[in-house]
Formats: sequence, C-alpha cells, structure tokens
Amino acid sequence: MSKVQRITVEQLNEKMNDGKGVFILDVRNEEDYREWKIEGKQATSINVPYFHFLEEDENHFKDLPRDRDIVVVCAKGGSSEFIVDLLKERGYRGYSLQEAMLAWSQFYHPTAVAEENRMQLIQINRLSKGCLSYVIVSDGKAMIVDPNLNIDVYQEMSRQQSFSIEHVVDSHLHADHISGGPRLAQATGATYYISSSEAKGTDLAYEPLEHHREIRFGNVQVDVLAIPTPGHTPGSTSFLVNGNYLLSGDTIFVGGLGRPDLGGKAKEWAQDLYDTVFGKLNDLADDVLVLPAHYADIREMNERGIVGATLGDIRNDNEIMRTQNREVFTEYVAGAVTSEKPPNFEEIIAINRGELQVDPEKAIDLEIGPNRCAVHHHSN
Repeated sequence: MSKVQRITVEQLNEKMNDGKGVFILDVRNEEDYREWKIEGKQATSINVPYFHFLEEDENHFKDLPRDRDIVVVCAKGGSSEFIVDLLKERGYRGYSLQEAMLAWSQFYHPTAVAEENRMQLIQINRLSKGCLSYVIVSDGKAMIVDPNLNIDVYQEMSRQQSFSIEHVVDSHLHADHISGGPRLAQATGATYYISSSEAKGTDLAYEPLEHHREIRFGNVQVDVLAIPTPGHTPGSTSFLVNGNYLLSGDTIFVGGLGRPDLGGKAKEWAQDLYDTVFGKLNDLADDVLVLPAHYADIREMNERGIVGATLGDIRNDNEIMRTQNREVFTEYVAGAVTSEKPPNFEEIIAINRGELQVDPEKAIDLEIGPNRCAVHHHSN
C-alpha cells in the first residue's frame, strides 16, 4: 500500500472557504452520516459506506470527480486511508482526513465580529456541533462567554494576543455539550458566572449573574448587561455588549428560538419564552446584532463566516417572533419540538452541574453529534 496523503481539519476548513469548495466522501455507515456530517457552504458531501468498496464494484466510484481533490472521512481514520489508496489506484486525487470525525468534533474556528472603541468581539465556532462561544477583549482583559470543552483554545488565544481572562460566563446550564466554564475559570483565576437558578443545588463555585446588571472590564468600560431571558431553561441569560451585540445563549437563534422542553415543562417554559420575546427583548432595537450560542443550519452563517443576524431580520423572518397572542405562541412553541433531545443530555447536564466526573476520552464520546437545542427555523 502506497503512502496515503492526509489533510488536517484546519486545512479542510481552509478548503471549504477558499472559493473553490471541497468534495467530501464520507465512508461511515448511512445512519451515522444522516445523523451527523461535515457541512459547509462550499462543501459537496456524499456517503458511500466503507463496506461497499470491499465489493470491488466500480459503480461505487462513478459519482466521484476526477478533476477535484476528494477528502475521505471516516470515524477514526483507518478506513479512510484504505479508501484513499483505492482512489489513487484508479487515478483519483484523494486525501484522508487526519484523525477523522474525532478531530472534526474538536475543531474550533475563530472569526472577528467587531473591533471598535478598543473592544474586540470574537466568535469561536465549533463547526462540528454548531456550538458558538465568544471572547470579548478590552485593554488586555477578557470575558469568555459559553466556553466549550477544550479550554486550551481560549488559553492559547490569551497567550497569543496577550490578554488575561478575568470573567467566564455561561448563559445557561448546557444540555448538548460539556461546558468549559468552571475549568477555565479555575485554570485562569477568573470569576465564573451563571444564574443561581441554573446552579442551585450544585457544588459549583460561581457568582450569581442576577447580582450583576453589568460587568465592566478594561479602561473603555465594556458593558455586558445581564438580561434574564428564561424559556430555553429557567435561568437562561443574555448579554448586551455595548448596546449593539446581544449574546443570546440558546434563547434566540438566527433561525428561531430555543426549545423549551428539555426540563419536561414545555408549556410552562414556553410561557417564559413568550415573556422574554415580548417583554425582556421587545424594546431592543432592530439593528442589534444577535449572536447565539448555537446554530442548526449552515445557512445561518453569513458571508463573513459569522453566525448572527440583526434582531429586525430575525423578527421579520420568523413568524413566531411576531405572534403576540400568548396562548397561540405557547401552544405553537410547546408543540413544535420535533427533533430528538440532545444525545446523552442527562449525563452532560450532570457533568455541567459538577455532579459527574468523566475522563477526557469519555467527555469527547459523550459530546459527539449535532446540537439539538433549537426549534422553529424559518423557511427562507
């Protein structure tokens, strides 16, 4: 077997954004592919399970392009290398994704959202899960909002850009991924914030968000206003940065609203969500940029690679955001959840509450898969 060419997840992401696009051949089984795959606006993806290629049937190669690089993806890396070798024998240009979907699940990509008034706002996109976290920097000090499992990403950024992490915030108790918040705060000496209604009954060391109307840091006094926005969970909190950027957690997404059923109180939490949409957030201007903690569709990413939209656009595109009849809103939201609950969400919540400890390998296994915290996506 000849030497197989490999490509890293960083190189794959560059290919997906270089204007030429990328062709992905996923050789996992059909069920795994339907459940979770690599997606990008400039990515073409097909699924031909590995065992089909063992049949030595040339028909399995007929949909593969000869004039483009083909990135072969499997679960852990071994199968893709075998397939790349078969492709090379037939004159195709194939690359094996190094460490496969395991590596993709841990890839974090930063994009600058804003740089103004000596404040920098960066969105960290964990593309494999549609998870978004944020770094807000001002005068060498930083706040991290909704950090994900791999806290090295944020610490390495702080070293490279010479800022200290002083505040770490979780907008709510996450159900679909393991929060890096408590560990990041402990590692950096930062204060960890979360709503007490999310953390009550836990052993978490935290500062209650409801005690802080604003958190200021840096000479420019970047204001982060804590806005209780219950609905997805009772203690969900959003943050208004400098009056222009709403870090909305899982309350409002580019394509919809957070699902209210994960606590088993869909109608009750849907009513909380109504009060949030038409009370707490009603007075915010249409030009406020909403930056959520998740997304469920690659179309929610704009041409700059940022997942975000103005509040006015979200209101216009999403009929439920304009449904001011409480009863109609509640019935629609509570009844519209059709997707499965996040896999392993009970274990993940227990970890995020500090009640369950797992080793790093187990933590990665628990998280693998898409996010399922959003509902009510518009059809545009």
